[in-house]
Amino acid sequence: MTQGEMWILGATGRVGRAVAAQIVAAGTIPVLVGRDVGRLREVAAGLGLDADSKTVVAAGADAMAAEITRQRPAVVVNTIGDYAETVVPLARACLSGGSHYLDQANDPTAFHRLLALHDEAAAASSTLVTGAGFGVLGTEAIVAHLCQNRPVPSRVRVDAFASVAVEAGVLGTALATSIVDGFAMGGRRYEGGQLLKTRLGGEVHHLTLPDGERMSAVGVPSGELIAAQRVSGAPSVSATSGLIPASRAVRAALPLLSALLRIRAVRTFAIGRMAGIKTKAAPRPRPHTWGHAVVTWPDGTVREGWLRTGDAMDFTSAVAAQTALHLAAGKGRPGAHTPAAALGPDLATAAGGHIVDEVA
Repeated sequence: MTQGEMWILGATGRVGRAVAAQIVAAGTIPVLVGRDVGRLREVAAGLGLDADSKTVVAAGADAMAAEITRQRPAVVVNTIGDYAETVVPLARACLSGGSHYLDQANDPTAFHRLLALHDEAAAASSTLVTGAGFGVLGTEAIVAHLCQNRPVPSRVRVDAFASVAVEAGVLGTALATSIVDGFAMGGRRYEGGQLLKTRLGGEVHHLTLPDGERMSAVGVPSGELIAAQRVSGAPSVSATSGLIPASRAVRAALPLLSALLRIRAVRTFAIGRMAGIKTKAAPRPRPHTWGHAVVTWPDGTVREGWLRTGDAMDFTSAVAAQTALHLAAGKGRPGAHTPAAALGPDLATAAGGHIVDEVA
């Protein structure tokens, strides 16, 4: 293993740049990894790094995995997206040298594939962390906090309300693939400890946020659902998102959309069209991003909690950077985990989140 080297895969992307900047601010010089040497040098210069700072040029997950296997960095941060396809080759490359790995996935397929590597990771003394961003830790941390030193609850619900500034550019294939495949999967929830299929958009909740704004959230398949169940042990768990329109017309159309996107030709067409969508720069729509959880115990006790932060993308990059720094310091648990399970709910506050819990 290359002592102390921390690799940022996809370092020229929005999240990759932000993670690298936070790691530099913490006093560590990361290795920037990407497909374009010119853009890597631009990012390095923007971070104030020396011209001779190490970069690794690798086009795609397979090439990156080969370099990880060859050079054996201490920590690998995967920000390249398309996690369902990239987590296994990249994580396995880390295991070959005892490296640690983390990503920002919020995709049930990617979650299951990474968590299935738990025994291999434990045997290699490596820590693999999936969901190191707002999309998972923003609600998982609240559930872990509410459940500390208490018996296993009977029911958990988590709701995510992200507020993100839009960066000018194109959506890109990786993000488009995640969106399309998320809709194609259909609804999911836990009942009796089993992950079951449900009607996509069938669950909707209307909440008043702690700052007084009214928001709606719709049930979607997500890594947040899996993380909440794992960290709580509750047999009944559901997850909703404020990013999906809650109108009756939209929710009525979601099951049909899900079925259509499971057709290979339709999926390919949708990803291609969506990837090319151009976005204009825009400020985040609300001052705060909120995570929410309601936990119910068999005796009828109910506790509710909120996590408040600013821009959800800024929080995501901070979570990834803090996770990488903790793993580099040897604070992780060998095996494959979600963020709070690996490093505790305080990871969220270290990344700039503020948790408030109250008895319902």
